[in-house]
Amino acid sequence: MKVSSMLRTGLVLLLTPLAATALAAPASPAASAVKVGKGTGTITALDPRAGTVTIKHGAIAAIGWPAMTMTFRASPPALLKGLRAGQRVGFTAKAQGMNAEVTAIRPQSR
Repeated sequence: MKVSSMLRTGLVLLLTPLAATALAAPASPAASAVKVGKGTGTITALDPRAGTVTIKHGAIAAIGWPAMTMTFRASPPALLKGLRAGQRVGFTAKAQGMNAEVTAIRPQSR
C-alpha cells in the first residue's frame, strides 16, 4: 500500500509540469504569427481622429488576403496626414490574427 501511494505521488509530480506546459502553450502558433505585406489601393474613407483609413485594395499574397475593402488602424496615426478619400496609395500592412494596421502609406500616381 505504501509503495502504490509513493508511485501515485511520483506520477502526479512527473505529470503536473507537463500539463502546465500544455495549458500555457498558445493554441495555434500560426494564428498569432505577425505577417507583413505591401499593397496598393484607393482610399475610400479616412478618419484621422480615430486613426483609421479604409482602403479598397488588391490581393496581398504575403498576408494571404484576397482583394477587398477594409479598414486599417494607422500606426502611427500621423501617417494619415495629407491623405484624402479617392486617392490611390501604396501601403505596408501588418496583420496578426484579426488585427491589421497600416505601418506605411504614400500616394501613388495613377
